[in-house]
Amino acid sequence: MTLIESIYYIGYSIKKHYALKNQKRLPYKVISIGNITVGGTGKTPATIAIAEEAKRRRFIPNILTRGYKGKISRPCFVSRGDGPLLSEEEAGDEPILMAERLKGVPIVKCADRYKGGVFVLQNLEDSGTRRPGESEIALSTDSSVHRFTHSPIVFILDDGFQHQSLFRNKDILLIDGTKPFGNRKLLPLGPLREPLSAMSRADIIVITKIDKARNQRSAVNNLIEEIRKYNTKAPIFFSEHIPSEFITPQGETLPLEWAKGKRFFGFAGVGNPESFKRTLLSAGVDLKGFKSYRDHYKYSLRDIQKIIKDSVKGDDNWIVTTEKDIMRLRQLNIPANLVALLIEFAVDEEFYNEVFNF
Repeated sequence: MTLIESIYYIGYSIKKHYALKNQKRLPYKVISIGNITVGGTGKTPATIAIAEEAKRRRFIPNILTRGYKGKISRPCFVSRGDGPLLSEEEAGDEPILMAERLKGVPIVKCADRYKGGVFVLQNLEDSGTRRPGESEIALSTDSSVHRFTHSPIVFILDDGFQHQSLFRNKDILLIDGTKPFGNRKLLPLGPLREPLSAMSRADIIVITKIDKARNQRSAVNNLIEEIRKYNTKAPIFFSEHIPSEFITPQGETLPLEWAKGKRFFGFAGVGNPESFKRTLLSAGVDLKGFKSYRDHYKYSLRDIQKIIKDSVKGDDNWIVTTEKDIMRLRQLNIPANLVALLIEFAVDEEFYNEVFNF
């Protein structure tokens, strides 16, 4: 471990000790979803999928998120279950994406997830009748405190693996199967938020972005062997990122078949842009050019003009990006020929059985 890594590790250890010493509990079950690397493992699609599955299993999910790069610091609703109440600048791109995809699922932004959970309970329990915009799942038309108290509420922590100040019943760790741990160095020299030994905390491990059509058996077996050095008990599952459809900035959806015969220029500002590029190709997109930006990149008008120029230079008649990127472009003059590819988190049913086995 280098000197810079050692300094980071000391700060991490102090923060972890303080968080565990002062750990708090919410009065309902808590599921955490996170990783030990910086970005790129697919937390947002996984969070959306788990929330949807919770609804199918008659739980009442509430998502607690820190809203990375969102300017509002106080506890606030990003959504009460009926779409975004804040802008991307206020809430961050990922919470807005979840708010648009998830109906009937309250989403609260707060760096302190315990305070966020209390905020949810206070605001929903104090409502004697359903107000416009409130979640129909969390609050029915004849809702009362008694009905709410006895509902199977579950809190889902988005990006919660390092947020140890809140007790969780299930800790789900996502590991990117295409580039698991980078150079295996801690921040700022590498992508690791924590040492690999932190994997021992996980109750469930998911190796994401596993393409069943590709021969990845040797690499996956090596990865499992490394995981088992630190965690011998957690079940390991495999997930794919499946392209589902395209969406325009106006919200119109287009089937994958729509892309046939069209030429595209792609770009992405996500944790693993190469993974998105592979997903585009797997969806049958005729990709003539591609540009990568850093995760959570804040686009400027100049960036958009450069993307348009590059696409015209390549004689591409459409531009494609991620759903998360399109959230950051709405304040700019978005080209009429730009679409986003929607991606679904696909995993075996046994994974969900394990998640909701409290």
